[in-house]
Amino acid sequence: MSILRESKGISQADMAEQLDVDVNTYARIERGETNVLHPKLSKIAELLNVDILDLLADDKNVYLVSESNNNSTSCVIGSSAEIAFEIQKSQMAIAHKDETINHKDEIIDFQKREIERLEEIIALMKATNSQTGNFN
Repeated sequence: MSILRESKGISQADMAEQLDVDVNTYARIERGETNVLHPKLSKIAELLNVDILDLLADDKNVYLVSESNNNSTSCVIGSSAEIAFEIQKSQMAIAHKDETINHKDEIIDFQKREIERLEEIIALMKATNSQTGNFN
């Protein structure tokens, strides 16, 4: 639950205040040391913007929730190590995409320069042909 809370940028103190409990009580809830009644659990789910069932999942799993710009939400479920691996894979994919875009831009620039050179050659050939009268 702490990872969900932290991913939303919410402090334990803020959560405790919203739940009308002291910080130590909220910390015990987060560590699973105390049971939570349904109304408080519903409020926690609401504050974290997750389904209440997500809060009842196995403590060995953590959740990484991210919202994309098309109003959809993706969720990765796994251990901290698995999520760290998924983040690393995503970062590598983004870096590769950026490299591909940069390479594409370099190719486009090269091709534009090549077109300019070919246009110069064509212009020279036309000028040469018009001077010699050779229009083949």
